Amino acid sequence: MSYHAAIQSLFGMTPELHTNPGQPRRKFSLEEFGIFLQALGDPQKLFPSVLIAGTNGKGSTAATLASILNASGVRAGLYTSPHLQRVNERITIGINQIGDDDFAHLYFRAYDVAQTLVEAKRLPQFPSFFEILTAQAMLYFAEQKVELAVLEVGMGGRLDATNLVDPLFSVITDISLDHTEWLGSTLAAITKEKAGILRPGKTLITLPQNLEVNETLSSIAKELGVNSVDASVWMPVGGCPDQVHPSVTVLGASVEVASPLQGDHQRRNVALAIAAAVELAKEHGFSVTAESIQEGVRKTCWPGRLERFVKDGVEWILDVAHNPAGAEALQSALSKILAESNVKILVFSCLRDKPLRQIAHILFPIFDQVILAPIHSTRATNMEDLEAAALETGTPTVSAASVEQALALASERAKGGCVVVSGSVYLVGEIRSLLQDGGIG
Repeated sequence: MSYHAAIQSLFGMTPELHTNPGQPRRKFSLEEFGIFLQALGDPQKLFPSVLIAGTNGKGSTAATLASILNASGVRAGLYTSPHLQRVNERITIGINQIGDDDFAHLYFRAYDVAQTLVEAKRLPQFPSFFEILTAQAMLYFAEQKVELAVLEVGMGGRLDATNLVDPLFSVITDISLDHTEWLGSTLAAITKEKAGILRPGKTLITLPQNLEVNETLSSIAKELGVNSVDASVWMPVGGCPDQVHPSVTVLGASVEVASPLQGDHQRRNVALAIAAAVELAKEHGFSVTAESIQEGVRKTCWPGRLERFVKDGVEWILDVAHNPAGAEALQSALSKILAESNVKILVFSCLRDKPLRQIAHILFPIFDQVILAPIHSTRATNMEDLEAAALETGTPTVSAASVEQALALASERAKGGCVVVSGSVYLVGEIRSLLQDGGIG
């Protein structure tokens, strides 16, 4: 079967997080996913791994750690979600995404096994979109004999499909309120779900954050006998006036921290990645050095995170901030950039399970105009709700009939200025594709 057929089949599945009225929520079950993986030969047991959970920053941390491993000569797999432009982005080894032929082969292998299990009533429901992709990633990493897989948790942790691996250690990034319908309405409840990736007697790498989060993590770690590593010691701080990049002491040497990922919030993610690399070197025998950490941080590639480029006289900034904490980080990062711009336009959309009004009040007032765009997702917020949220902020707003029209309007109105695209991974990915393809006009 072809790659095209695999993609059509995959995207024909109902998303796990659908919130359609009258439809029951999907039941998340590691026991069921375990039956599925067992029928596939338990590929998750054939390579060592590191699990990374959190609300914001887990993808950046995972990408930075994988880049360090690549620079260290380690054959490392990286599994992330969601994707920006092509689903293949989620499954990579080194700098290479899974090829179309391998993707199609593994997709239909997983699909056929799942169908057989359902027909035999060994599974009560067909695996989800994310579960199928996770199984594909594990099969691919096992077949390609990766030396280590860096796995970004999809949502939560305790019941996430990635949590069937037995990680060498776990990393937890910043936690805030998000996916409250599934994970709980308090920081403590969400933290407990994220902490489901911890293993008794193993190691947790994290950073101090909200008091409620800190106390919950500390309590769970103590109960499980987990060794907690504070990554603060590897937090890059501002350098001297004549110093282009800050430096930190790693494995007995001073290294320059020149991450291409912009924004003060990325210092935390870099620190977590460095701490994880040090743990792999010191406790697990991986060939990570101070030099390879420096090189890996510098070569990190993680698009759509304060990604900046100029096209046709407009500076474009793409950022996938899709919750209040992400919006606040983006607002902070934009303060200097927008102060130097004569025209400031935001192209925005979001999913309906996000706190739209809160995000709007954080971001919209710092722009001259907001252009609302409809996105291609069954979970998309409708335009009426987007318009109502914009009206509350008092920011001049225009509603586009399509993402293409939103792009054209922004390009026309922001000559010599700045356009920020944010609010949804779907929106950022679509506009990024259009910009790369020259789709303005």
